[in-house]
Amino acid sequence: MATKRTAEEIHRLLEGYRQRTGTRAEYCRQQGISLHTLAYYAARYARPAHPRLARVKLAPGVPSGTFTLLLRNGRRIESAWNFRDADMARLIRIAESE
Repeated sequence: MATKRTAEEIHRLLEGYRQRTGTRAEYCRQQGISLHTLAYYAARYARPAHPRLARVKLAPGVPSGTFTLLLRNGRRIESAWNFRDADMARLIRIAESE
């Protein structure tokens, strides 16, 4: 029967995985978990449950209704479109994932 791990145990496993020196398969074998389980934990627990807020700075002289979005990776998105919140969040997620 599968073992039910606490959130602390899962975070410990993920932190150990990030600091490992060998392969992912070796780490999983040492910890007694499957590759699938590690991938699930990484996907489920490594991301924040809610998107973080970002500080926004409005530039002077920008025409009303346009925006420039500067991403952490240096990319820049400029647009005059009116996005719904969900569409804007999806655009940011996609741009930051590349």
